[in-house]
Amino acid sequence: MITLAVFDMAGTTIDDGGAVYDALRIAVEETGASVSPADLQAWMGTEKRAAITALIELGGGDPTQPADKVDVAFERFRAILDELYTAQTPTPIAGVPEAIADLRASGVQVALTTGFSRDVAEGILDQLGWAVGADGGERAPGTAVDALVCGDEVAAGRPAPYMIHRAMERTGTLAVSEVLVAGDTAVDVQAGANAGAAVTIGVLSGKLDRAAFEGQPFTALLDSVADVSTHLASC
Repeated sequence: MITLAVFDMAGTTIDDGGAVYDALRIAVEETGASVSPADLQAWMGTEKRAAITALIELGGGDPTQPADKVDVAFERFRAILDELYTAQTPTPIAGVPEAIADLRASGVQVALTTGFSRDVAEGILDQLGWAVGADGGERAPGTAVDALVCGDEVAAGRPAPYMIHRAMERTGTLAVSEVLVAGDTAVDVQAGANAGAAVTIGVLSGKLDRAAFEGQPFTALLDSVADVSTHLASC
């Protein structure tokens, strides 16, 4: 029995129009490094400082010279993302608020995980009108989740399992056999597998198509998180 569903944010539960991709690419390119689409995709979903460091190296740069290069690029990433989100506010992916509400109504807790820092993630949820934890009851049905875990709150981001385990901690979930994980990137499903989750789902609501998920450790591949309840009912 699944008692906790852990969902990624951008591309999985939230449509940000590709702003994270663009902000990350621009911030790294401003350091003088080049960014290939394949490398960018490979590092999507990971903690953003780690992504910036890796992409600078992959693009022929040295992330340690000068010593504050990654810090400066990270602040530029945040500034660019804020500009993009101001120009085009993120929106929930169709059917996802209803799916979250249905899961919670059936007794399944829902947690969000993200490679964003906490302040960025909370800013996005505020824009959406979504609430976390005890505040959830004050918002309209479908806009509340039980926990939020961010990349800057654990020792390592995806594909490490730590954000999922922290979500279990915050929701009082004891057994990984009761956990479902869903995300739109390779590292999302890798993190689910590494965490030992009973169900790990790749969703096609982000940038990856079915072919891009080949060889990844998912237990199911769905069009959207909106399909999770139906999938669980059929298992």
